[in-house]
Amino acid sequence: MSLLLPLLAIVAGLAVLVWSADRFVAAAAAIARHFDLPPLLIGAVIIGFGTSAPELAVSVLSALEGNPGIALGNAYGSNIANIGIILGLTALISPIAVHSQVLRQELPILTGVTALALALAWDLKITRAEAGLMLLVFAALMGWSVWQGLRSGSDALATETEAELQAHPMPIGRAWVELVLGLALLVASSRALVWGAVSVAQALGVSDLVIGLTIVAIGTSLPELASSIAAARKGEHDLALGNVIGSNLFNTLAVVGLAGVIAPMQAEEALLTRDLPVMAAFTLVLFVLGWGWRGQPGRINRAEGALLIAGYVGYSLWLVRDQLAA
Repeated sequence: MSLLLPLLAIVAGLAVLVWSADRFVAAAAAIARHFDLPPLLIGAVIIGFGTSAPELAVSVLSALEGNPGIALGNAYGSNIANIGIILGLTALISPIAVHSQVLRQELPILTGVTALALALAWDLKITRAEAGLMLLVFAALMGWSVWQGLRSGSDALATETEAELQAHPMPIGRAWVELVLGLALLVASSRALVWGAVSVAQALGVSDLVIGLTIVAIGTSLPELASSIAAARKGEHDLALGNVIGSNLFNTLAVVGLAGVIAPMQAEEALLTRDLPVMAAFTLVLFVLGWGWRGQPGRINRAEGALLIAGYVGYSLWLVRDQLAA
């Protein structure tokens, strides 16, 4: 019975977190559209990174409450889940072809950002200075990406975002209400989720890091899963891949950066020896598959999607083995 309330808090927290994040992102996109912001800007920043609102809320709250394992595990675990589960399942439903030049440019950037995360975590600490550097790099990359897209004119991601906005219009008054309500519920549900996760970890003798890498990371990745599968079923492949690339950039730089600025974090050794190398391996695979070679667009077919899922299953078994050996 001692676990019942924390488990209910996790389930209810995740459900409300996913719903409120969806409404928050939809409202923010509608408001941006009302003020005539370019579709590429909305797709790359508001929608692409807005799906990481659950990770941001949970990691910031975890850092504030002195649970760095959940904060870091949530961010990096979500990156692994985004590639292994979300892109894997999406490719199984509909093979992903990459046409957007912006996304092809962001693939090597994501690889470089992952290398930066490894370098900064080498001493198992995220200081305020290092976190501030992450936020500066994030701001610079966002500005550069949007500038590149706007300068190049027509882009597949911009076209698909424009179609999505036209298909789901929202009155400006309703958008503001949903924006405020979504933000309030994000904070409340994140608090419930973090409390439940910490309580379960303490009761089972599992580290905060593992809880963050598994239950919390998969739960906060649900918005990316829903939006990527929906985009793939409509043939909007660039939007599906853009969700994952944008989310991983946001998690690695903005989520960890903001949490670290608020409260410097000490990491477990396993993060450096197990979890970050796995994240780097998945990112490198994504770069190879998504970049494309010999003038051909990048593509993730069904067989490659199945391999991504198998890789994530193997990583999960590694986590279980380490916990049993501890």
